[in-house]
Amino acid sequence: MSRPRIAVGGFMHETNTFAPTRADFAAFDGGGGRPIMRGDEVITLTRGTNNGIAGFVESPEAQAWEIVPTLWAHASPSAHVTQDAFDRIAGELVQAIEDAGPLDGIYLNLHGAMVAEHADDGEGELLRRVRAAMGDAIPIVVSLDLHANVTEEMVAYSDALIGYRTYPHVDMADTGARCATYMARIVGTTQRDAKAFRRIEFLIPIVWQCTYIEPCKSLYSHHVTMEAAGLPTISFSTGFPAADIPGCAPTVVAYAADAATAERAADEMAGLVNDAESAFAGQVWTPDDGVKEAMRIAQTATKPVVIADTQDNPGAGGDSDTTGMLRALIAQDAQRAAIGNIVDPGAAAAAHEAGVGATVRLALGGKSGVPGDMPLDEAFVVETLTDGRFTATGPFYGGAKLDLGLSACLRIGGVRIVVTSRKAQMADQQMFRQVGIEPRDQAILVNKSSVHFRADFAPIAETILVCASPGPMPVDPAVLPFTKLLPGIRLSPSIAPGHRVK
Repeated sequence: MSRPRIAVGGFMHETNTFAPTRADFAAFDGGGGRPIMRGDEVITLTRGTNNGIAGFVESPEAQAWEIVPTLWAHASPSAHVTQDAFDRIAGELVQAIEDAGPLDGIYLNLHGAMVAEHADDGEGELLRRVRAAMGDAIPIVVSLDLHANVTEEMVAYSDALIGYRTYPHVDMADTGARCATYMARIVGTTQRDAKAFRRIEFLIPIVWQCTYIEPCKSLYSHHVTMEAAGLPTISFSTGFPAADIPGCAPTVVAYAADAATAERAADEMAGLVNDAESAFAGQVWTPDDGVKEAMRIAQTATKPVVIADTQDNPGAGGDSDTTGMLRALIAQDAQRAAIGNIVDPGAAAAAHEAGVGATVRLALGGKSGVPGDMPLDEAFVVETLTDGRFTATGPFYGGAKLDLGLSACLRIGGVRIVVTSRKAQMADQQMFRQVGIEPRDQAILVNKSSVHFRADFAPIAETILVCASPGPMPVDPAVLPFTKLLPGIRLSPSIAPGHRVK
């Protein structure tokens, strides 16, 4: 008896429809630090990393299958995927699946919040094309990001949508492995589980979706309890709130052998999320007040105070080049402070041309046209220069090899700045070390990230503050100019003042 043949592939993008820069084809083919992977590269280049493909392929179940790699493409979060990029990549992926020959199953590593110029529901459109090409009999199992904006079409065109359960996403590979376990349940059979879908009627700010803190910590623990009681799988997706599309919302999808069980499970999980609405809250500091508070804490701290520059998070569509937090550090005369990454290819090139030890006058950052932000015109000392290539060893990137292009450490007063040529979320200590900054030796670290940085930085942090300087990913979704949300969706739970997130 021949082994089941399972095709694997992926197409990932998280789209902030309010962000300044769109994702063209080049953004997927090297622009996000990783080129498009084709054929065997899909397996060899993801092996051993925190990637859904790796988790699926390396799972015990997959050892009994013939794995057929197709294509995997990823770009850093940004504004819409261009129609050209979507059609080229989706077309190549669907064609590769068709060319794979007879298949018994398909596993796709998707994000769940892709918006293209011509398709508000990017994953729904991709899954529609795959289903149209391959028919209804072949099971399609999909891993999704925790921030997925799940739609009825995505549910309809797949046999299971299985989401991450951690934010920071340290379980991407584990989610791929869970998809393999589910695939083993249905591959080679006509068995298909009943599905139940629920949409939550309020948007959740990204920074309060963290699963290290409440209420998400308890909500995601409940998934495990429900599955331990016999439910095949259930996923609560917190949603990506900076997407002006009808499908923007948190959701729950449950699967069970019978419809009544799936419906009860979906209702139970959705009820818990609704009951927790007011708990999706925390304190947000202005840049100057946040730096002052960090400096106060640092006077007696034994570890760095870490500040999240949350509104310029490149993991949520920012270009990682706003200067609000850098200005606050300078204005408050912060010492032993470091900030990263400021993405400015021109500044990085100028630093390399000037050389280590030189003082260069630069208009640093601020090139994205974000309201309230502008380049910082100052003289900086060039302390170190690198090619931007390194291995990210923390739990989020999970051993991935990154290429941020020409990079430099610039200093102004007591503040050091990681300047890179390509954007990637500051979620790994090696991003500081790659330009000679030891993060543990700093009094204050400012990270352009909302939550992912916690995976590698929380263990070395005295405390964590959240600051809001100008950027395209507002802490409160209610300030965004939505036009397409479904009626009845509340724009955000309240943001409660008065306490610091630990």
